[in-house]
Amino acid sequence: MFSRMSMNRSTGDYSDEIKKLKNALKTCDAVIIGAGSGLSTAAGYSYSGERFMKYFGDFAKRFGIRDIYSGGFYPFPSQEIKWAWWSRHVWVNRYAPAPKPVYVDLLDAVMDKDYFVISTNVDNAFLRAGFDDKRLFYTQGDYGLFQCTKPCHKELYENEEVIRKMILDQGFIIEEDGNLTIPPEGVRMEVSSELFPYCPKCGAPMDINLRCDDTFVEDAGWHVHSGAYGDFLATHGIKAQGFFTDDTKAKVDKEYQGKVLLMEFGVGMNTPGIIKYPFWQYTAQNGNVIYACINMGEAYAPTDIEEQSICVDGDIAEIVKELI
Repeated sequence: MFSRMSMNRSTGDYSDEIKKLKNALKTCDAVIIGAGSGLSTAAGYSYSGERFMKYFGDFAKRFGIRDIYSGGFYPFPSQEIKWAWWSRHVWVNRYAPAPKPVYVDLLDAVMDKDYFVISTNVDNAFLRAGFDDKRLFYTQGDYGLFQCTKPCHKELYENEEVIRKMILDQGFIIEEDGNLTIPPEGVRMEVSSELFPYCPKCGAPMDINLRCDDTFVEDAGWHVHSGAYGDFLATHGIKAQGFFTDDTKAKVDKEYQGKVLLMEFGVGMNTPGIIKYPFWQYTAQNGNVIYACINMGEAYAPTDIEEQSICVDGDIAEIVKELI
């Protein structure tokens, strides 16, 4: 653990820090991207405001819900209404195209590097932008997958076909690019009960694969990606923290001398133990590691690693463009 936790915050003018970040990216041997919700917000996946009212205005009027995130915890009075909410929630954040090309731009910036991505986002935006699936670790689930609610087994099921049917059942028009259009007559706030998903093994209701309690399913694929991330860290001289096994830690290449850049985008303090705290620890324990925190209003690092840190406070979308 760090002995001091006072913060080194950047100023509003990030031009000098951008130069440092571009140089660090150019000269590093490997890049690890840590992605939080701020990155998807920068890509246009806003959970409030105009976008929320466009697709969930009827829910806001009836139930007083004010944003997509809090609506995910609302105790809806029926399964028909619950799945109307969740099918919209999943479609606009998982299957509709990203409003801004932030993820594509980020791939352009790192595609020639030896990279790996760890993300707490559940929108699968990295894969849809063209990132290599073998270099991705989604820790908290995927809007595009169903799991048994019990759960009676550790398998996950793709849900695009079912979610599409639910969206159409409400009256939305799905355009060729995946965006939703609301017809003049509006849409209904229910889906037909025959569309509800049930577990093919035990018959229990299924739900979206999101880490919200101890029923979250980590299937075989989750563990493959977790292991791949741990191996990537070990290969680059970093002892893994958190998810990983002693076997992974035993693989650490103590002779590795390459430069590693940890780029943290839009990670807040909701689940700091997954990306932020480990990144700080990796930096403190390895002199060849540079930590970069890119965030709007929350760009900081502990003073212990100040000399190895680059903090860029600004619009993530604009900052990523400058990295290309």
